[in-house]
Amino acid sequence: MTDCLFCKIVAREIPADIVLETERALAFRDVNPQAPTHVLVVPKSHHANAAALAQADDGLADDVLKACHDVALQEGVSESGYRVVFNTGVGAGQTVFHVHAHVLGGRGLTWPPG
Repeated sequence: MTDCLFCKIVAREIPADIVLETERALAFRDVNPQAPTHVLVVPKSHHANAAALAQADDGLADDVLKACHDVALQEGVSESGYRVVFNTGVGAGQTVFHVHAHVLGGRGLTWPPG
């Protein structure tokens, strides 16, 4: 998609603080962090939301989730705990319609969120 912010980041047309890259996923720091660790993990291919990702080719959702865990390991929050959040749809707070996982950690995270 030519007007998708995250597609432009994947294509390196817009700069981002990239922390991890795999064959099918890219992870970069959120520009408005809500925790000491707040990294977004996106598939390199465009899918609008988590529902579309779940219906994508075999294994893509798994690759994105593995990248989330790799980010947690790399950021040093895998032992203390971290949260992975997919917002799907406007009512859930999705503002960029390229599926992305928020990896949050580095502080206590309360429940329920928001």
